[in-house]
Amino acid sequence: MSEPQVTIVVSPRERFSYTRESLESIYENTQVPFKLIYVDGNSPKKTREYLQNQAQEKGFQLIRTDYYLTPNRARNIGLAEVDTKYVVFVDNDIIPADRWLKALIDCSEETEATVVGPLMFQYLPLHQEIHFAGGESHVVVDAKGRRRLREKMYKQGKQITDPRVKLQRTKTELCEFHVMLVRTEIFQHLGTFDEQMLNTKEHLDFCMNVAQNGGNVYFEPKSLVTYVPTSPLKFTDLHYYMLRWSDAWELNSLTKLREKWNLAEDGYFQHKYKALGWRRRDTILMPIVRYLTFGIQNQFLQKVLMYGLFAPLEKLLNRYLTSVYAKKYLQPKSTPSTPVVTPEQTLSKV
Repeated sequence: MSEPQVTIVVSPRERFSYTRESLESIYENTQVPFKLIYVDGNSPKKTREYLQNQAQEKGFQLIRTDYYLTPNRARNIGLAEVDTKYVVFVDNDIIPADRWLKALIDCSEETEATVVGPLMFQYLPLHQEIHFAGGESHVVVDAKGRRRLREKMYKQGKQITDPRVKLQRTKTELCEFHVMLVRTEIFQHLGTFDEQMLNTKEHLDFCMNVAQNGGNVYFEPKSLVTYVPTSPLKFTDLHYYMLRWSDAWELNSLTKLREKWNLAEDGYFQHKYKALGWRRRDTILMPIVRYLTFGIQNQFLQKVLMYGLFAPLEKLLNRYLTSVYAKKYLQPKSTPSTPVVTPEQTLSKV
């Protein structure tokens, strides 16, 4: 086999219970030589042991922390170990189709793209409902001189079998971190990922930084990947999910994005503020409400339980969890928001 020119960096997205399915699908459907670095941010015992066994069996590098990681912190941990021409950042809940990686590399080689994203699908069955097929991400200045964010995702929710869906390799502005191939050399200009972007819009920030530094982003529809969210979650996923999609982390991320790019606090941000916690409501609270109402489609009763009882209690718990985490692992706002690693929490590598 030739020397690998690409390293796959796998990091947690929002849960750990799909680790086995995702990792095995990567090895099954990747034909080109590759290195793999797996960043394990405090997975539960069963998953931890599985990853340790797989690292020994398959020979990949496993890096573990005994605390949960923000997405960009996890990517930076993996990126620090990369020594290949390309790096592919992959979430731990994706299933790629055959030859997904070769298609991404071919696109970058043939177009000199800095970043390449696949045709991204969502949910099961695999590779049917489109999540993302390129998009827009840039700043526009309106008639009043306000800098406003333009973000748009193409083809979301469309079925691949829809005859109206026409897809071809094209230059675009946006790629998500579900799967993102990057020329490693760009980090010499950008530095590492911004760890003050705690949980949302970090892909948008990165892609705009790439464009600002003379790079480009491509969409490659020959590479097919599905990310697989789930509800209800397993009990061992709940703590991380609540932290990962916490109100505090999202507010901090949106504030950082707005300040970093000097954006007006317009309707885009107002909508995001009002929607805080929607993932937790849909994924954690709604299954509880449906169970208690025996699946009866009574919207009034569901709203009373959701917003009158469970949502306020969940928000209190969410504030508590994020507060405890911040005191332990996030530095004060005056310094970069990176986890504080004590001697007892040093990274372990297999």
